[in-house]
Amino acid sequence: MAAPELSERALTLLRALVQRHIRDGQPVGSRTLLEEAGLPVSAATVRNVMSDLEERGFLHSPHTSAGRVPTVAGYRLFVDQLLQVQPLESEAIRILREELNPDRPAGELVQSASNLVSAITAHAGLITVPRPEASQLRQVEFLPLSGNRVLAILVVNEREVQNRIIHTQRPFSEKELKEAARLVNQRFAGQALSLVQERILREMEEARSRIDTYLQAALDLASQALDQDEDDEDDYLVAGESRLLGNATAGELSRLRELFDAFEQKKDLLHLLERCSRAEGVQIFIGEEAGYEVFGDYSVITAPYGDGSRTLGVLGVIGPTRMAYERVIPIVDVTARLLSSALSH
Repeated sequence: MAAPELSERALTLLRALVQRHIRDGQPVGSRTLLEEAGLPVSAATVRNVMSDLEERGFLHSPHTSAGRVPTVAGYRLFVDQLLQVQPLESEAIRILREELNPDRPAGELVQSASNLVSAITAHAGLITVPRPEASQLRQVEFLPLSGNRVLAILVVNEREVQNRIIHTQRPFSEKELKEAARLVNQRFAGQALSLVQERILREMEEARSRIDTYLQAALDLASQALDQDEDDEDDYLVAGESRLLGNATAGELSRLRELFDAFEQKKDLLHLLERCSRAEGVQIFIGEEAGYEVFGDYSVITAPYGDGSRTLGVLGVIGPTRMAYERVIPIVDVTARLLSSALSH
């Protein structure tokens, strides 16, 4: 199946067939392909070339049509060697720069990136959320509210602010809360959140044995402020699933339910995204290349993003195998780079 085995004519016809199928989603017949390719050959010659491409595994014939559609191998050859990537439109770059403003909190930037690639590509956008160990506690403040409630204000990774309401067993005075915050900041500022949680739990046990009232109260408040239900944490965010419905042909609609189920169950997609996070640059999985049957009719394109010193996750899109790769690939790549630039400031 190596490309050098194919003639220039065969490669031209394969490129034209893939482009036509991407555009209208229908099997491509020889006469249509001849018109699309614009080659000075007969329809019979085109049919012979199409038959040869089918025998080599680059095309296949649906039972309901005499035309051909690309196989995964056909798409792979197209993407790797026949694709002409388009430069990103200036308007798209302007929107990306405006939305991925370094002054915005990291959480908002991550959410925006997924929404942006979905809106610009008209496919579903997805992004893995940085894991807690990538976040560092900078400062915590406690403010008294009415009743037995306390507002915990956490500053994470320099400028990201998280507010949480804590329900306590007794009311705390403003003085007590300031002292509690001082103790927590003194002990834990600058440490990874996951490590902070472990140390707090360990020191709470030690504090009970020596009955240090201020320390016990401070650790209890900090433990509640940092406590998150793992089931509520998002491993990744998906935006624009409805766009897949809008672009689907009648034959593709039946597979979308399985794909949406995969979004909910997370397991398969998480494994795929984890593989992408360990690789460099743009990764393209076409259909069955993803390793999971549910992605058989879809392609996943991802690019890593980070904060200048380490990779934090991956950004990508998922859409039908007949997506406009020449446009989607640079959108994912540029968005990931701009997100990394914003997070690195």
